[in-house]
Amino acid sequence: KELVRMDGLTSKERKGGYALVIDGPSLRAALCEETKMLFLNVSVRCKAVMCCRVTPSQKALVTLLVKDNMPGQITLAIGDGANDVSMIQAAHIGVGIRGKEGQQAVLASDYALPRFCFLERLLLVHGRWSYNRIGTMVCYFFYKNITFAMCLFWFALANAFSAQALYDDGYQSLYNVVFTSLPIMVFA
Repeated sequence: KELVRMDGLTSKERKGGYALVIDGPSLRAALCEETKMLFLNVSVRCKAVMCCRVTPSQKALVTLLVKDNMPGQITLAIGDGANDVSMIQAAHIGVGIRGKEGQQAVLASDYALPRFCFLERLLLVHGRWSYNRIGTMVCYFFYKNITFAMCLFWFALANAFSAQALYDDGYQSLYNVVFTSLPIMVFA
């Protein structure tokens, strides 16, 4: 009943938005089959959702709920202890922070950080650099393959589409290896 009331409440615009704070027993009720999509709709409309005093399996279930029902969205889980391992493994990207609780989160994560303050640099600096590198590499990949294919096309056109080879087989097999791996090593 409470989720239905909150669904109606959050559908109206409010200056500053909404925040949802939910504890473990309430989350258990919200994640049952009948109400989990309603819980997801309410959560998506909120600017912040805070789950407090929840079990590790509930953390993983919330992450999987978003991951499975919102295609195109990337989930990021950040944890610092053994209780966060299932959530980190359930997310698309897991970040483990080395802390007083041990190394379990760091061992289960995709990225490991010594302190929480380094998270901003990881996301905003290194994430942007990675995005730019991948974009440049994709453009280079298309340029390289179009150049290769156009040379073959013009050679075939000049030779009346005969079966004559333009390149030696060895050069043809090394083309992708040399012209794909070397620029990556130089650029990175």
